[in-house]
Amino acid sequence: MQPRIPAGMDSEYSRRNFLLGASSVVAAAGLTASANAQQSTSPKPNQQDDVQLSQDHASTEQPEKIPGPFENQSERVGFAVVGLGRLTLGEILPAMGKSKYCKPVALVSGDRDKARKVAAQYGIPDSGLYDYTTYDQLAQNSSVQVIYIVLPNSMHAEFTVRGAKAGKHILCEKPMATSTRDCERMIAACNAANVKLMIAYRSQYEPYDRALVKMIRGGKLGKLKQFVSTNSQNQGDPNQWRQKLALAGGGCMPDVGVYCLNAARFLSDEEPNEVQATIYQPKDDPRFTEVEASCQVIAKFPSGFTAIFNSAYEAHRSQFLRVEGVEAWAELNPAFAYHGIKMRYSFYNQDLKQEIAHEPQLEEKDQFAAEMDHFALCVQKNLRPHTPGEEGLQDQRITDAIYLSARTGKAVRIAPPSGPTRGPEPSEEG
Repeated sequence: MQPRIPAGMDSEYSRRNFLLGASSVVAAAGLTASANAQQSTSPKPNQQDDVQLSQDHASTEQPEKIPGPFENQSERVGFAVVGLGRLTLGEILPAMGKSKYCKPVALVSGDRDKARKVAAQYGIPDSGLYDYTTYDQLAQNSSVQVIYIVLPNSMHAEFTVRGAKAGKHILCEKPMATSTRDCERMIAACNAANVKLMIAYRSQYEPYDRALVKMIRGGKLGKLKQFVSTNSQNQGDPNQWRQKLALAGGGCMPDVGVYCLNAARFLSDEEPNEVQATIYQPKDDPRFTEVEASCQVIAKFPSGFTAIFNSAYEAHRSQFLRVEGVEAWAELNPAFAYHGIKMRYSFYNQDLKQEIAHEPQLEEKDQFAAEMDHFALCVQKNLRPHTPGEEGLQDQRITDAIYLSARTGKAVRIAPPSGPTRGPEPSEEG
């Protein structure tokens, strides 16, 4: 996972990668917008709207697939993106060009010059540009239906509450916040304003993760016994916001460790009732004067299922998960990445009397486009999101217990959540 930067902080890396990566997306989006502008009254896309082309390849080759159908621009859900750091410029805004139901209509940034440059790339007018003092004026912008918050962790609660009061639905990056209390405040504010709140757990919308969920729910692995995972990366600049406790709420655990924790929960469809954890914070490394460098966790579940995972900010990038059942195991390696995820599973074939390993090949889809499309459909159809605020709250409750265990050196018990933490499974279209 590439580190992000907070809004208002500029970097040559962000600017170069944005200009290189976004140009082709913008061109494609412009053509799509031009074509769709002439068909603004067309119905929502369905299977009959697919453009069909003759196949140039023989039947022995994999058929070509033309992307789409896409909803016309006038019917898409308008997003205001808050924070123009690496994640927004490198992934989220380019994903808008690949989405079916979303469009960027407003930007919120502390750097007006940067905001104007980005807006020009995506056809956003100056009237759609805001800073953190004028953020509340989004209430008067009828083209904005969703606010996507991409800020340092400690700012999530404030901007979610303010966005809800402005009457906008909220999509918030993970981790949801830096405390259980703030998570509860965010949920309460959105409920009071009658707007939807979703946490951006992109992995839960990624094709291989979705396929693994289906395998597990279908009993292909048998009774689950163990989950093993790691998510590590080697951080650089000690002055970035992720190394500041007040902004991040912790080190590697809430940033990259939460992927392992959340995967153990959504793959098993079970909640841990006990955690035992250790953290390491070196005294002679300026990167870790405030936050931990690594975190190791053992989480126990009521059924006997156990999750063992490690996260680190001081190790070479490693992203992996394996789920082990009585009848088979399955792994994603790499896991949690933006691109290039691969699956492998293995079981004993009774007929052949040997262990058989498979490496299925699935079409890669943009995870950010998938999660945004899901939320856009929830807004359009008034559905509960698959990863609502309660999902983020539960991860925060467990993270709090992990830190408590690390401080005390003892196992910490965790009470079950008061209700379901996830909504219905996302549909194939979103």
